[in-house]
Amino acid sequence: MSTESIRLNKFQIESFGTAMYPNKGDNLTYPVLGLCGEAGEVAEKLKKMYRDDDGQLTPERREGLIGELGDVLWYVAAVASELNVTLSDVAQGNMDKLYSRRDRGVLSGDGDDR
Repeated sequence: MSTESIRLNKFQIESFGTAMYPNKGDNLTYPVLGLCGEAGEVAEKLKKMYRDDDGQLTPERREGLIGELGDVLWYVAAVASELNVTLSDVAQGNMDKLYSRRDRGVLSGDGDDR
């Protein structure tokens, strides 16, 4: 296991230790809904960049986006924990899928089963 995997899995374990929601460990719904909300906050920050900052990424907006991405990562880790899978396994599975699509020349396009 790589050092990066260990760090990612350590984040998952430590972040789940800060989770406080009903039926933690047997409640997939709560972190999935939280993930949706935090992803929406990332979109809101970007929207406001266009509305308020003429589409320019200011240092303040950048920091806000980074903060929201941290919240997204926390919820991704919580969802993975609820599914009893490590973040490193999720990440590796995603890379395997993307490499397969690249190697088959189907990175662009639609559909999960390309």
